[in-house]
Amino acid sequence: MKLHSAIKHLGSATMAGGKIRLKDVAERAGVAVNTASTILNRRPNSWASKETEERVFLAAKDLGYRPNRAAVALRSGRFNTVGLLIADLENPFYTHFSRVFGNEVSGRGYDLVIENWQTDLAREKKLLEEVVHRNVDGVVAFVSDLEEHRDFLEHQTKLGFPIVALAMPGIKGAPVDVVVPNFATGLKEAADCLHGLGHRRFCFLAARSEGQRVGGRPAYFREVIQKFGDAEVEVVDCGPSIEEAKSVGRKILEEKDRPSAMVALNDLTAIGVMRAAKDLGLNVPGDVSVVGIDGIPLCEQLQVSLSSVAQPHEAIAGKAVDFLMKRIEGTGDKTPQLAEFSTQFVQRESVGPVS
Repeated sequence: MKLHSAIKHLGSATMAGGKIRLKDVAERAGVAVNTASTILNRRPNSWASKETEERVFLAAKDLGYRPNRAAVALRSGRFNTVGLLIADLENPFYTHFSRVFGNEVSGRGYDLVIENWQTDLAREKKLLEEVVHRNVDGVVAFVSDLEEHRDFLEHQTKLGFPIVALAMPGIKGAPVDVVVPNFATGLKEAADCLHGLGHRRFCFLAARSEGQRVGGRPAYFREVIQKFGDAEVEVVDCGPSIEEAKSVGRKILEEKDRPSAMVALNDLTAIGVMRAAKDLGLNVPGDVSVVGIDGIPLCEQLQVSLSSVAQPHEAIAGKAVDFLMKRIEGTGDKTPQLAEFSTQFVQRESVGPVS
């Protein structure tokens, strides 16, 4: 008799209209309640055979058993759930990162709760302060500026609540573990490529929420351009949405002495610039070259594929989860850790020589 069929004949049938208990799963699988609990909660002290584990999991699946998270947390001190705080669900970078991060978390046996602060700094502060009180064991958060949250993060560190920050401004002396991409490398590669193609007039479109510091990306790019000695760059602010990027990008491209190359703070902003160019009847890259930052998968699929300074998304997500798990398990370094990852310029169709 096959294992799955054998399980269906073990113990009593599913209780009609009743709530399935751990005891029901144990009876159907033919094991003690403690054994079923140890297996279902994936505790490392389980001595059960693989066949017994499979029997218990199949019994739970057949009966539609779902453990009571509150009860599990009371017994183990863990919810087996972590939180991820992102800036903008409409930005495909955060959507993509959430998927990559979710895969990493799932591989560690944890569930994921995602909150979106919608590029609203007041909402960011509110959600960061609220998410630590949810049924989560720790939080990884994209924060606009660590200095803005320093007091709160220091307090949570003293309480022993695990938080890992994905941030740029304020990373020096951060009170929590921080994982960041280093855009200096990728932006230098982008600048070298554009300068080599004859570009001398640049514009950096810095998308940010009102009141938010823009971080190091424009400064890195400006520094490289100034070192050439024969080129200039103007940094122009715009809002975080694609519509705002398109509107500001159009004004810049309508200028008589427009830049021959535009670099955007992120890929979403760069896509807005490309749309503005098309609306004006300009050719990308014939009339203007465009570069984004982040390296989202969508870059390759656009009608004119977008050149971008790409972050190593999988490596960053993996390190953030690694930091968080060590804090949750109490095995991390006592002092906050910083991990930086190099970026790489990926040249595609949106970049070409000056015409």
